[in-house]
Amino acid sequence: MIERVLAPNPGLFTGPGTNTYLLASSDEVLILDPGPDMDEHRTAIIDGVGGRLVVGVIATHTHPDHAPLANPLGAHYDVPVLGFGPGPRFTPDMTLADGSEVGFGADRLLAVHTPGHTDDHLCFRWGGTLFTGDHIMGGSTVVIEDATAYLESLYRVSDLGVGRLEPGHGDAMDDAGRAIDDYIEHRLEREREIVEAIGSGAATVGDVVDAVYTEVPSGLRQAAVHQVRVQLTKLLRDALVTFEDDNTEHSSVRLR
Repeated sequence: MIERVLAPNPGLFTGPGTNTYLLASSDEVLILDPGPDMDEHRTAIIDGVGGRLVVGVIATHTHPDHAPLANPLGAHYDVPVLGFGPGPRFTPDMTLADGSEVGFGADRLLAVHTPGHTDDHLCFRWGGTLFTGDHIMGGSTVVIEDATAYLESLYRVSDLGVGRLEPGHGDAMDDAGRAIDDYIEHRLEREREIVEAIGSGAATVGDVVDAVYTEVPSGLRQAAVHQVRVQLTKLLRDALVTFEDDNTEHSSVRLR
């Protein structure tokens, strides 16, 4: 059984809030992505668990909207905290790698390493369902740190053949294959748009942002700048552009 507890942390980057999942099998429960350390959310999770036996607390990655409540909940239930590795306000008792399995009740949860959004990101497969953390989100694209790794990770989860996605933010997606394909196409289309913008005269990162992100809200411009820089780094690796990155909007770009 899958139960969702929505954290009260809505925002530009979190959508309606962080989805915490209670995964139950034979009266044993795993808490997946416990979320931010907020008293209201902690109480909601504990109430949701009720009298069942919690056997572990897992984080998909160590961003502050996903992991900080893990150690407090681990201490509350006296159970191990699990994740890819340590991060801000997150110290796992056990580390998970690609292919690691976590048993609970009569079931096992499979870890799938999906770097791109962050280096430490894990998705988790339970039967035909994939819990995607921030790798794929409902109703939104994803801020990424490595465009090459992210695209490879999208192809990786596509090959899993799951039917349903349960994201870290937003609603579940019942047609997993189509959702993943849409994410892949979005990334490839973004690459094409950036290359076309440079070919049409965009000479700096800021120029590319203006050409590609024509309707970005002012509060998200820095995120758009970051995304363009990350994408240009991939295009540089692919030998499609020359990119002299000085960490500003004034970084120069041109086609090779």
